[in-house]
Amino acid sequence: MQGRGGMWALIGAAVLVAGIIAIIVASILPRPADPAPSRSEGPSQGPDGVTASPNAPSEDAAVDTEVTERGWVAEPITTDTELYARAALAAASTFDTTLASREEWLTYLDTWFTPDTRYASESDRVDALRAAQLELRQGVVLPEVQWDSIAAEDGRVVAQTIGAMTLMPAPEDPSGDMAIGTANVTLTFTMAGADEESSFDETVRVSVQVLCGPESVPTPGSTQTPGDCKVVRFFSEPMEP
Repeated sequence: MQGRGGMWALIGAAVLVAGIIAIIVASILPRPADPAPSRSEGPSQGPDGVTASPNAPSEDAAVDTEVTERGWVAEPITTDTELYARAALAAASTFDTTLASREEWLTYLDTWFTPDTRYASESDRVDALRAAQLELRQGVVLPEVQWDSIAAEDGRVVAQTIGAMTLMPAPEDPSGDMAIGTANVTLTFTMAGADEESSFDETVRVSVQVLCGPESVPTPGSTQTPGDCKVVRFFSEPMEP
């Protein structure tokens, strides 16, 4: 990802220059009959061997599958670093302007976060968490002006993490529980035209830092437990080894 005026602004510009073409048909996986919670085991592969992160994890592996009805990605309950990182990268670009506001979406993304355990004091962890959430708003997600342009056309965006993911340890993390995942994400923009919908794809390379260790803080009221993966930070630039 790039900072403000970077890659996300380019995507927004593409939306405007193309006559604001697009939003994505959100794909929702069917819910299993058994609602008992369980842990996800890893990302799946299609027949072509390309690994993709589904936008709606099955009910028994997600914090809240009902969020898919608002056009969002459901947060997986898993200790699998790659599976979680793929879902997190998709979540940071998947929304439907007809189902929820930008602020509601961002408030939802806040629930994916956990404090950065590399800071010793609680106050420093709180400050780092707030800074990471601010960075998400100001330098990572689609800027508000582009959101408004898409919303004017009843648009939506669906993102999927595709291809191989690079995982590397987070710097200065003695626990070894943090990792930075970097991968290509394809965003499908869909707009409701006067007669029919039209869409186009954009691919960006993005990174997220996740914590999958005993100090992760579960989403309140969910079946997540300490040790399940959570987001520490979304980066405004891709982090390559």
